Amino acid sequence: MSHPLATPEAVRRRADEMLALAERDGLPHFRLVPERLADAVDLVVAETRANYPDLDVPLHSRWRHFSVQGRDLWAELRGAWSHLGDAELARARIELAIVSVLLDAGAGPAWRYRDRATGGELARSEGLAVASFRMFEAGLFSAPGALQGLTAETLAAGFQAGPGNPLVGLEGRAALLRALGKRIAALPAFETAAGPRLGRLHDVLVGRRNRAGTLPAREILVAILEVMNPVWPSGLWRDGVALGDVGRHGALSGDGLVPFHKLSQWLAYSLIEPLREAGVDVVELDGLTGLPEYRNGGLFLDTGVLVARDSRLVERRHRPGDEAIVEWRALTVALLDRLAIAVRARLGEAGAGLSLGAILQGGSWSAGRRLADQLRDGRPPLDIEGDGTVF
Repeated sequence: MSHPLATPEAVRRRADEMLALAERDGLPHFRLVPERLADAVDLVVAETRANYPDLDVPLHSRWRHFSVQGRDLWAELRGAWSHLGDAELARARIELAIVSVLLDAGAGPAWRYRDRATGGELARSEGLAVASFRMFEAGLFSAPGALQGLTAETLAAGFQAGPGNPLVGLEGRAALLRALGKRIAALPAFETAAGPRLGRLHDVLVGRRNRAGTLPAREILVAILEVMNPVWPSGLWRDGVALGDVGRHGALSGDGLVPFHKLSQWLAYSLIEPLREAGVDVVELDGLTGLPEYRNGGLFLDTGVLVARDSRLVERRHRPGDEAIVEWRALTVALLDRLAIAVRARLGEAGAGLSLGAILQGGSWSAGRRLADQLRDGRPPLDIEGDGTVF
């Protein structure tokens, strides 16, 4: 049984409540300037047309980052593993997605990864993706008990991190994977003859198909949260239940709790393709929400849709749970829904069927990054102390 906050509906409901307060000018940290949303829409439409002229836009998922120097690294690995059946390939692909997504929180501005096989030098999310792919390819995460025994030093070697190439949140990332290894070891559904295996999530999800034989995307997230909420080191707990990526805001009704589940939703988007490739009919993609992170959130700050009431907000360092950050993230989720409606309308008939995940990819995430590159050499608009587990 999932916690009421451990659903995408709860994320969207609380985000909409935050936006309703903003529309009444009732929030303490940010002011909403709704007429500027058109500027954000213009940027996202232009970005989408530039990136995908035929408007055949894939989902915003981890798989977009496994291409280097024109090479599709997963396709190459899949070819080497062609003797495996569809279900076994899906289990392996899900294992890669889980580990790579959980290692995907912000890398910091200085870190770089040099991929020896392709000669590519990558930073940020793309670098983290390829580094985690190479570690997965080498079997670093697959041996029995490997996750539970993972150290920051082992990860540092895989990420080529060190004093001259610093990676933010290294210990936090290692602790997160150790906690995940301990968690799946306690769940019978993940047990195999060789020990607990992450890829068994494939079997869990196949078992959650409805009577029509389809799997609504929200079920992927709910299953992920049931497994993973207890592993978040900075997550809130209530009545003995781990809430995961949940913040608190004094302006909201009731207990003020605001769920986000950003990395878990990023993972949910990233599992859709492996499941579909294995023959699972994943439907209702817009049951998931937009991702409340600093590229999407930065889009709304940098286009003036959101304006900080205190100009010193951009000068201070924040923690992910600070009320101003909770407010910004919730507004980002709600505004992404508004933006998606407007983007579809602007793209016309060819864009009418784009899912929210495709609009993020097209899209809002890369437009937010482009603005950050132009305005701040790629840095986010707000300085957030990272532990490698949220952003």
